[in-house]
Amino acid sequence: MALIVATSAVGPVAAATASAASPAAIALTRCRTTMPTMEVVRGRLTVATDNPVSAPWYIDNHPSSGQGYESGLVYAIARVLGVQRHDVNWVDQTFATSYAPGKKHFDFDANEVTYSAALARNVTFSSSYFAVHQALVALTGDPIVTAHSPRELRTYRYGDLAGTAGLAFITGRIRPSAAVTSYPTMTALIKALKIGAIDALVIDVPTGDYMTTSQLVNATGAPIATVVGQFPATGDHYGLVFQHGSPLAGCVDLALAALRTDGTVAALARRWLSIYAKIPTIAP
Repeated sequence: MALIVATSAVGPVAAATASAASPAAIALTRCRTTMPTMEVVRGRLTVATDNPVSAPWYIDNHPSSGQGYESGLVYAIARVLGVQRHDVNWVDQTFATSYAPGKKHFDFDANEVTYSAALARNVTFSSSYFAVHQALVALTGDPIVTAHSPRELRTYRYGDLAGTAGLAFITGRIRPSAAVTSYPTMTALIKALKIGAIDALVIDVPTGDYMTTSQLVNATGAPIATVVGQFPATGDHYGLVFQHGSPLAGCVDLALAALRTDGTVAALARRWLSIYAKIPTIAP
C-alpha cells in the first residue's frame, strides 16, 4: 500500500492534500518508525508457525517461500509495515503452544488459530484474516454421514478440544442430548473418534479437511473419515497470535485493514482457498 504525502508547496490544493492524511495512514507511518522497539529481535519480524505446515496455507512445508495463503499474507503485512522480505524470520512453534499462557519468542504466530474468548485470556489476537466456517467430521461409516438434519444432529455423541470454537459450537448451536466430551489434545480427540468413543467432532473447515486427508487414515494412507459438511458462518475467524498485550498487534491490524481495502486479502483467498467452497453446507 503506497502512502502519498505532498512534499512540495504548489498551492492550497497540495496543502489540503497533505493535511488530509487519514488517521490510519498516520498511524501506519508511526508503526513503521516504532516497529524495531516492538519486535522480540530488533530489526527482524519473527513469525512462528508449525512444522510441518500444510497446503493451502503454506506450500511444500516452506513458510518463507511466499507461496500459500498465510505465507503470502505475512509478506504482504511485512510490506505494508515497511519490513523488508529478508528481515522476516520464520521460527517453529507447535499449534497448541502458540496460544498457551506465557512469554512468546515470536512477534506473531500464523497457524490457523480460531479466535475464542477463552484463548484471548492467554494471548492477543489480530483482527480476522480468514472467516471460518465450522465443519462436521465423522468416520465414513457412521450414520451421521447421511443422517444429519438439525434434529438428528442432536442425537449423536460429540467431543472436541477444550476451549475451542468447535466445542462452543456443539454446545451452543447443535445442543446434543448427550454430554459433550472435552479433550486436552488433538491426539486424544482423534483417537476418541477412531475408537468410536464419539460419533463426530466439530472443527474449522481447513483443519477438518487436513484431518481427513492426513490424520484420520488407515495403515495404507486411505481416508477413514470425511468432512460431512460445513455450517453457515457464525463470525468465527482466524487471527494471528501475539504475546498478550503486545503493542505490535495494533500495527498488524492496521496493515490487515489496508490489505483488505486494496484487495490483497481477497486476491490471496481466491488464489489459495477456493477448495473449501466445494464442501456442502448443512444446518445445525
